[in-house]
Parts: sequence; structure tokens; C-alpha cells
Amino acid sequence: MKRFAYAGLIAYALISVYPFLWMVTGAFKTRGEILEGNLLPREPTLDTLIATWSRLHFLDYFLNSLKVTAMTVIGVLVVYSLASYAFAVLDFPGRRFLYWFFVALLFVPGITVLLPVVILEKNLGLLGGHLGLVLPFVNGTAPLTVLLLTNSYSSILRELREAARSDGAGEARIFWSVYLPLAKPAHITVAVLTAVPTWNEYVLTRVSLSNRSLFTLPLGLESLISSDVPSYNEVMAASLIIVLPVIALFLLLQRYFINGLVGAIKG
Repeated sequence: MKRFAYAGLIAYALISVYPFLWMVTGAFKTRGEILEGNLLPREPTLDTLIATWSRLHFLDYFLNSLKVTAMTVIGVLVVYSLASYAFAVLDFPGRRFLYWFFVALLFVPGITVLLPVVILEKNLGLLGGHLGLVLPFVNGTAPLTVLLLTNSYSSILRELREAARSDGAGEARIFWSVYLPLAKPAHITVAVLTAVPTWNEYVLTRVSLSNRSLFTLPLGLESLISSDVPSYNEVMAASLIIVLPVIALFLLLQRYFINGLVGAIKG
């Protein structure tokens, strides 16, 4: 029975990974070779990656994506670490109601608020700029981030806070010197969970941005796909360029990411 289960899991894994492998190998094929449909390139070449990077000015798109993602991650960590500390440690009227209100927003599909967000940004004069992307992205991560960080802060022993208070530390010092270092894995988890969808986000970015100089990587990829005669090896190369930073980020922080996720769930 176990053999059938393992065989089924292996078959499912191969089917799931096959499109990704085809995308990776397609980035090293020529325009004519990719139409043959073979998985592996006969003569792997870096020319497609180099040509795609330079022809589409991907460096500009890359820097724009990096800017938007970095601003979003910083905003999320600053705003929601303070909010989560208040939910986990401080006692104030309506604390539980506000906490569960934030968590309940996790079940609201983001696409349902797209139109109100666009109208609000237009009225505020933010539509069309990177700040008009960062603010909704920060707001959209609130439910999951508050849930993870509040659970992580709640798991820290109260005695540490009382000991710091007896030494004369205020709330700001306790938060900075006690809670932030002890909850480091949870913060890294939140940073990764925020950076990946922000890096890949397309819908709001497509609606918001019209100035090509502000385009992010997903919009650069769109220009390849929507051309009259798309070159599929360049599309694969552009896709590989987009996902490589995300994979590198996960591999670099996977130990902290998994520890933070487990700790936040246990908390």
C-alpha cells in the first residue's frame, strides 16, 4: 500500500514540477528550438537570457520591483509589529474585538476591494505612482501578519517583560530590546510572506501604472506575451528572471522562515 502511495506522490510531484522545469529549460533554448516542444535544450545558450534582459530594459523593471517590494516589507514590519505588540501585551478597551476584526479580514478576497481602492487612490492623487501600490500592499497583508506576530509575541514569557519593567525599562525599550530579538524568526517569516506576493503582484499594478518608466517586472513580462508574435524562449527567460530573486530569498532565509512559521502557529 505504501508503494502505491509513494508512486502516487512521485507522479503528482513530477506533474507539478514539469511546467516549472519547462520554463527553466526554455530560457536556455533558441527561438526555433523551443517550438519543438522538447524538455531539454540540445545546445543550451545564455544568449536568450542576455538578449531578453537588455532588449526589454529589465534592469529598470527590476529596480522598480525592488523598490516597491522593499518599501512594502519595511512598512509591514514597522506598522504591524507595533500593532501586534499592542494586541499581545497591552490591555486596552476593545483589544480582542480589534484583533479578531483584523484576523477576519483574512477571509475577504482582495479582488472585491480593488475598485474602491482605485477610486480612493485617484481621489487622494496616489494613482499612477509607486506609493499607490505600496500602501494597498501594506494594508492587504494586515490579517495574516497580525495573526502571526501576535501569536509569536504572546508566546514570549511574561516574566521577561516584568523583569525589564522592574529594571526601569519603558514599553518602547521592552519592545525593542526584548520582544523584537526574541521574535526574529517570526519577522523574517512575515518579510518573506510579504515580499513574494508583492514581487509577483500584477492586477493592482496593471490597473494603477500607465507610465512605462514605473513598470515592475510582471508588467515587463506582459509586454512580451502581448506582442503580435511572442518569442516563447524570451517569455521563458523573462519568467526565470522574475522568479530567481524569490527563490534565492527563500533559500537564504528558509531556516528562519520555517522556524518562525512553526513558532507562530504554536504560539
